Amino acid sequence: MTTQRIKGDARDLSLARQGVDRIQWAERDMPVLRLIRERFAREKPLRGLRLSACLHVTTETANLAITLQAGGAEVVLCASNPLSTQDDVTAALIAEYGIPTYAIKGEDNDTYYRHIRAALEQGPHMTMDDGADLVAMLHSEKQDLLSGVIGGTEETTTGVIRLKALAQEGRLKYPIIAVNDADTKHMFDNRYGTGQSTLDGVTRATNLLWSGRTCVVAGYGWCGRGVAMRAKGMGAHVVVTEIDPIRALEAVMDGYQVMPMLEAARMGDVFITATGNVHVIDTAHLQVMKDGAVLANSGHFNVEINIPALEGMAETHRKVREFVEEYALEDGRKLYLLGEGRLINLAAAEGHPSSVMDMSFANQALSAEYMAGEARNLKPGVYPVPRELDREIGRLKLMSMGVELDMLTEEQKKYLESWESGT
Repeated sequence: MTTQRIKGDARDLSLARQGVDRIQWAERDMPVLRLIRERFAREKPLRGLRLSACLHVTTETANLAITLQAGGAEVVLCASNPLSTQDDVTAALIAEYGIPTYAIKGEDNDTYYRHIRAALEQGPHMTMDDGADLVAMLHSEKQDLLSGVIGGTEETTTGVIRLKALAQEGRLKYPIIAVNDADTKHMFDNRYGTGQSTLDGVTRATNLLWSGRTCVVAGYGWCGRGVAMRAKGMGAHVVVTEIDPIRALEAVMDGYQVMPMLEAARMGDVFITATGNVHVIDTAHLQVMKDGAVLANSGHFNVEINIPALEGMAETHRKVREFVEEYALEDGRKLYLLGEGRLINLAAAEGHPSSVMDMSFANQALSAEYMAGEARNLKPGVYPVPRELDREIGRLKLMSMGVELDMLTEEQKKYLESWESGT
């Protein structure tokens, strides 16, 4: 740790001690990342690399940044969402860990992008993104820095979609690993992490009772699966809306009602979007919702609920609780928007539990190490996490949990590698 003057932008540096305590608390439940950090400290695989990261500034992210720093990287961090920052963590990273961090919870749009620019000022060799805002800025107004970038990583579904679109247009200028697509990320982080933390965020914001409520979940990807599963477990009646027939069929087989959003809008008490798309809840849906319906988003950007349409329909608009805005409509109905339509699990709660982020950030750390060694052999494009890294993270996680696996016998290996044996 260090107390020297480090660049950054925090709400209140006096919160640093509190931030250190919370970062260390999270670290207790991140054994895989701890093992990686210990090795990184010995081997320094990122020595001399300038790494700019645009991530949710939480206690778990702090442990990733400290791990990258232990590996020799010069890390600069900024927030990937205006409402996801934990101010005490920003303070601790700047004042105690010597990591320049630019993040203030509730920062306005101009400050948000000023912080991204600040994270890029060092001229990064590597990027680490959650939503691809940093990569987008590099490829638009900061193109002069692109020649120095060897590679990057991307944390979330929305970011991967944006990067693949950029690559499809032939405009992506360096290789990026889609950390989101690793099995040890999306199958656990997206399902169990998003599922639990989304309900946590809605509950903290509203204090509503889930039992007996009708909860409409928009999207049945890994995040939607997790939200639906947890809402059902809390006693809610769950309705799923989807555009993909296979996912919709899976939701039916999992025991949920599946219907179009326009139909679901008439019966829902709580709506949670998790699609990564725009205006999933639109004007037509808002017009038929019950009085008192609660609207929350668990997708990366605040575009899944058509907030301008909601504002246009409202006669009055006021804040009634922290993270709860009431929109009184002309016909007398009142609709409630949570967390400004931003990621509710980070806006109103603390994001994913540390134990699940342990795997996600282990993927980030090992992918950064892989990119440091292999980037110059890769063409610009979006790449999967190498399978061997994914499996190693799963193995380390099981080991930390005291879970052992069977091993193939020589007879079994031979059988699986042969074609002669049959009926």
